[in-house]
Amino acid sequence: MATLPGWTSEIAGQYESLAASQFVLHGNVGDLFALPENGGVRLAGLEDYLLETLLTGFDVVLTYDLGNGLRVVRGQKVFAQWPTYGAGQALPRVPREAVDLLTHYARFLSNVRRVKGEAVKAAFILREAALSIPAAPGGLNNDLNAMALLVRAWASETALTDHPLATFLITENLNDLHPLVAGDPRSANIRVPLPGPEELVTVFTALAGKYPVALGSWAGKLEVPAGQLAGASLVSIQSLLRTKEYRKEAITEQDLAVLKKELVEKDSQGLIEFIEPKRTLNDLHGQEAIKEWMRQDIALWRQGDLEAMPMGYLLCGPVGTGKTFMVECLAGEAGVPVVKMKNFRDKWVGSTEGNLEKIFRLLHALGRCYVFIDEADQALGKRNQDGDSGVGGRVYSMMAKEMSDSSNRGKIVWILASSRPDLIEVDLKRPGRVDVKIPIFPTTTPEEGFQLIRALCKRRGMVLEAGDLEVLRARIPDWLTPGAAEALAVKVYRMVKTKQLTPQAALAEALETYQPAVSRETMEFQVGLAVSEASDLSFVPESLRHFGNAEG
Repeated sequence: MATLPGWTSEIAGQYESLAASQFVLHGNVGDLFALPENGGVRLAGLEDYLLETLLTGFDVVLTYDLGNGLRVVRGQKVFAQWPTYGAGQALPRVPREAVDLLTHYARFLSNVRRVKGEAVKAAFILREAALSIPAAPGGLNNDLNAMALLVRAWASETALTDHPLATFLITENLNDLHPLVAGDPRSANIRVPLPGPEELVTVFTALAGKYPVALGSWAGKLEVPAGQLAGASLVSIQSLLRTKEYRKEAITEQDLAVLKKELVEKDSQGLIEFIEPKRTLNDLHGQEAIKEWMRQDIALWRQGDLEAMPMGYLLCGPVGTGKTFMVECLAGEAGVPVVKMKNFRDKWVGSTEGNLEKIFRLLHALGRCYVFIDEADQALGKRNQDGDSGVGGRVYSMMAKEMSDSSNRGKIVWILASSRPDLIEVDLKRPGRVDVKIPIFPTTTPEEGFQLIRALCKRRGMVLEAGDLEVLRARIPDWLTPGAAEALAVKVYRMVKTKQLTPQAALAEALETYQPAVSRETMEFQVGLAVSEASDLSFVPESLRHFGNAEG
């Protein structure tokens, strides 16, 4: 057991100490697992892994899933001694009948032991258990509730817990499983993690001979690809190795970051995406106090000094002020993955919570990363939310728990972005979840506005001279956002190309007809919110600080 992953040892310890006999395995249950074999390893599915590690001493092992029905995978002759099960009799395929039969068999074995003193060690494995015993909508499905009570009895009925019986319920997401089972304190909920760097080193070492081309350039330093690919499933990694070996292509150092992104996004089934690190904080115009703070945090992170590392950031400011752009710059500056949570909400009961479980599982496997949640006021849910069958409240609860988990400090940094931070629950913004609140503002002087436009024009090959400011000063809009300045730069470029104007003349003409995309009233309201949220007044220009007292 000392050579097996921690979750396997945890199951063995709880079973042998009689602390638990029923285990709900959730998380990375659909992956491959490394089994020791002839001094190396081979990859197998979870059922085979259980059979060859934890269940080697069991006399009878039965499995059930909707597709295959009930099957005896070990101990057919022993099972056939049960009088209720006649020779050649077909085993049930319907969930309720299968659960009934398993329950009766467990009680039969318990009675035999009590009367004859003969103990038959038996194990039940319910694959894809959430399909057989799903979370019942409204708790009104009596047949589902009855099955859940029977399965729960395997872990609570004294006659069964005294017998050497081990039961395994396998489900990707706990929230998909009936709450009578998923929430039973007498069962042990065991999270099966994605493989970490150490496990991948073992796997790569064992498979190096099988994939000599794909892994050939990493001889003696397999910890490098193992560290880079941590967070991807072994199923995906095996597929990658097979593809590379077939094409006679070696995995290069340049490949690793791209491959990890592709593998993890594939495993996430569209729930997350990586933000490309194409920029750094040098590309962020202005915001010097904010850039200095973020660089200090990055330096502390790299040094492993986590005491002052924030659990999370809140980026708040008017629409178009560049909150997403700032995250993109941070991604390149930090040199760690920045993951964006996409739309994880689903119309099916329990699916939203299941999607969140999967996202958290992937984040934990990545090691160090930033997690970006855009439009956080809409995505994070509310403590009490009507009209959505309680989904918003459950999302809020799950997010609050994950964001405040102190074991994530130094591993996961949350970045929330919103132009309406007042709509985010106060508890989600408190220190310990969000420690640094960064306001992002439009320009406050003609000089700032001109320099912003000038920088964006320069990216398109159009040069504005510093002296052009005095000619255009009176026309530079107040409170110019990067989004609005980008639109102006595009318009200037278009006019230069279509009217053959100089950049200076094109900008002057564009400013003549400029119309702000957001009203002044809305801008003042959102600026006031950002000022009020700021965790440090050094982030707020002197000219805007009085807006923090404005009524929302």
